[in-house]
Formats: sequence, C-alpha cells, structure tokens
Amino acid sequence: MRVGKEFMLREIAGDYIIIPTGETSLEFHGLITVNEVGVFLWNMLQNDVTIEEMVAGVLEEYDVEEEVAKEDIQEFLNALIEGGILTEDGRQ
Repeated sequence: MRVGKEFMLREIAGDYIIIPTGETSLEFHGLITVNEVGVFLWNMLQNDVTIEEMVAGVLEEYDVEEEVAKEDIQEFLNALIEGGILTEDGRQ
C-alpha cells in the first residue's frame, strides 16, 4: 500500500498537514493533521510497504510496545483509507 499521488504532506506553522492537490482538492474538503509518528509513517508510505514493515520501522525508531504500535498504525491507515488518501496500489 502507498499514498495516492494527489496528496502531499506540508509543514505549516510547526504543524504537519496532509493536503489534497490538483483536481482532488475540489473533491476533498478537509485537512488531516499528523504528529511526529504520523509524519514517519507518511514517509514510509511514499514507497510500497506492508503493515509489518511499518511496525518494524516504528519499533526501531520509537520506544513503544509492539501491540500499541500495531493498533496505532492500523488506526492511522484506516483514517487514510476512509479519506481516500491511501490505496492498496497507490492509485487514486
């Protein structure tokens, strides 16, 4: 899975926000604010990665229990899928 090409991450006044670009901005009326871990996951999602690879990356980078990491990553991915930001193959 990976991020669709019509979305990008921007830093605005110290906050990280996922915003739509191009024609998608006409359909997607909102912004998603992400924290430091969200930015880390977003960067991983620029490539085709599995959930297992994301969990391994978070465990290596942050001091967190594996089950907590799995749950938080799944919640993040669900939000991206519901928003149409993430697709199984990266296409919008």
